[in-house]
Amino acid sequence: MFTLRRVVVPVLPPDAEPIRVLHVSDLHMAPWQRDKQAWVRSLAQLKPDLVVDTGDNLGHENGIEGIEAAFAGFDGIPGVYVNGSNDYHGPMRKNWLRYLVRHSGGAKEAPADLDTPRLERFFREGLGWTSLNNAVGSLTVKGTRLDFFGVDDPHIGRDRLDRLTGLIDSQQDEESLDEDASDAERTVTIGVAHAPYRRVLASFVTHGAQVIFAGHTHGGQVCVPFFGALVTNCDIPRRQVKGLSLWRHAYRTAHLHVSAGLGTSIYAPVRFACLPEATLLTLVPAAR
Repeated sequence: MFTLRRVVVPVLPPDAEPIRVLHVSDLHMAPWQRDKQAWVRSLAQLKPDLVVDTGDNLGHENGIEGIEAAFAGFDGIPGVYVNGSNDYHGPMRKNWLRYLVRHSGGAKEAPADLDTPRLERFFREGLGWTSLNNAVGSLTVKGTRLDFFGVDDPHIGRDRLDRLTGLIDSQQDEESLDEDASDAERTVTIGVAHAPYRRVLASFVTHGAQVIFAGHTHGGQVCVPFFGALVTNCDIPRRQVKGLSLWRHAYRTAHLHVSAGLGTSIYAPVRFACLPEATLLTLVPAAR
């Protein structure tokens, strides 16, 4: 029951052309999941202006084969991505009732056992996407410049928020020579992370993000009708476990979009009252 959500985000400068952003997350792909691969592949027909992938693409030691099949046809569509913990570590059998008590985060000492280099080569070289794993980048889409910054997965302590200021300053120093006031006014700043921990969202807002993309939560995965998610697997409030909301910090506000994602662990292949989803966000000019 793969579902495409559609939302509108009023964030662009006045008179800017709308920008359509496809947000995909948490595919947790296994090679035999042909239906999921075909559905994701069909999203290329939407002809989005930008793809944002917020990680946990892999869900099996051979999951990269399914990812390559799923994103066939996306070459030529600009994109950015960050990794999630399951892009490094394969799924494990565990007692899922533990999620009712605490989230599963924390640094993992075990070395990566998935083919993360092949995944990143496919995204960077095969599709031409930009890595935002503790990195910055920029794209001009339909006349609006999009400045990005992102972090590697906070859920396992791979984020380096301490580097963000320096990275952003370096980017701005390089671009300031060619930028005039009108260019700055037509810029939108976007933060990207896999797991929407409060400390990450607060830092992103402090650093000027106007829109933030994240995944990780699976929308709760198992929800109760009329109540919602039981858990978020991080410290974000349950009411913001999926969809579009506002994140406020230090007198600043950003639009936050958390994807409920498209997959589950192969050891817990169950969703209840929480459909697997991708989202097509249309960025439009903000009201004056």
